[in-house]
Amino acid sequence: MNDSTSDTSNQWLDEIRWDSHGLLPVISQDVESGEILMFAWMNRDSLQLSVENGHAVYWSRSRKKLWHKGEESGHQQIIKSIRIDCDEDVLLIKVEQRGGIACHTGRQSCFYRELNGAEWKSIAPVIKDPAEIYKHS
Repeated sequence: MNDSTSDTSNQWLDEIRWDSHGLLPVISQDVESGEILMFAWMNRDSLQLSVENGHAVYWSRSRKKLWHKGEESGHQQIIKSIRIDCDEDVLLIKVEQRGGIACHTGRQSCFYRELNGAEWKSIAPVIKDPAEIYKHS
């Protein structure tokens, strides 16, 4: 492949409005149920890898490295579609969530707490104990 072909094939990445840190907010949504599963960040490399391999790859701001969703838990996100908002600065990815668990707390969604009066209440059960999912040595 020559350089001009490579430049053209990655042009879509240049159309994104990356923030000052080279990051883009990403909302992950279950393709079947429509439930919002999680929010994360991608950089150029993680988005390109996600598109190339069909599995969600995020950028971990705390660890400062690529994070292949499910690399430790096995709960991968298989990408079904990627959409960008009108301002070109937020992505919505529709995914098949393997294992039905997207949250590190062992729940289906990271959005499992709801404001009830002046208190946050859990409205979703733990599907699997995180200690069973993440076995640290």
